[in-house]
Amino acid sequence: SILMDRASQGPLMVASPRGGTSIEDVAKTNPEVIFTEPIDIIDGIQDEHCERMAANLGLEPNTEAYNKAITLMKNLYAMFIGCDCTQVEVNPLAETPDGDIVVCDAKVNFDSNAEYRQKEIFAKRDFTQEDAREVEASKYDLNYIGLDGNIGCMVNGAGLAMSTMDIIQLKGGSPANFLDVGGGATETQVQKAFEILNADNNVQAILVNIFGGIMRCDVIANGIINAAKEIGIRKPIVIRLQGTNVEEAKTLIDGCGFKMILAEDLEDAATKAVGVAEIAAQASKIQVGVKFEGFQL
Repeated sequence: SILMDRASQGPLMVASPRGGTSIEDVAKTNPEVIFTEPIDIIDGIQDEHCERMAANLGLEPNTEAYNKAITLMKNLYAMFIGCDCTQVEVNPLAETPDGDIVVCDAKVNFDSNAEYRQKEIFAKRDFTQEDAREVEASKYDLNYIGLDGNIGCMVNGAGLAMSTMDIIQLKGGSPANFLDVGGGATETQVQKAFEILNADNNVQAILVNIFGGIMRCDVIANGIINAAKEIGIRKPIVIRLQGTNVEEAKTLIDGCGFKMILAEDLEDAATKAVGVAEIAAQASKIQVGVKFEGFQL
């Protein structure tokens, strides 16, 4: 396979003679049979890279199979660069008795940031094979990944999103998603993010955790309020706001006519979100309705 490697800061060719199985399993049991070749992205793939890798795969130099494997590696690299791939993987790669090299299966990932210049490739994207929530979020440039918990998270910044999910776990809860609205989100984006969370049947409470730097807290508040006006509020919302225009945001929330649970800090927010989600989960399990002040489940 060829993929982008953080350590070498460029493309990395990886191969093993133990093909046809999970490379992760091979890495655990026999790491010595996994071979790597860092490639300078300016110079590109060189003959010596391919020759060493072909030899490591057990192919005899100057044979037909050896030469075909080298040609294949060069073609894979040309595809990797030319099609803006993040990964090109061939597994298994087979040698036939008559010296031919056969690609038996392959996996290719493309850089979504290159969609504008790979229109023909991205036109083949099959949205029916993807999480509908993630597809909807991508239409609004929202970073969304669905998980299997019951606390919906809306956060600005990937680092803050990760720490929010961590503290939810620490408090005994389980996040339902990773959702980063970013630093420059508009009210429309925030509204759509809230609608995605509210429509998720697995979500039983929503935790909004915003640190307002570039992202203004009042923009977040307006987005949530607009969504509440459009679709109503069916799930408890715990909000922790800090930073730019936080007082204006709190004033908007207090006067919006919808009951939302404000938290002083992240720990308080996580504790409250986990608490209301657990109550809702237990009520659902025994099939009884539960009413929080301002919410009807």
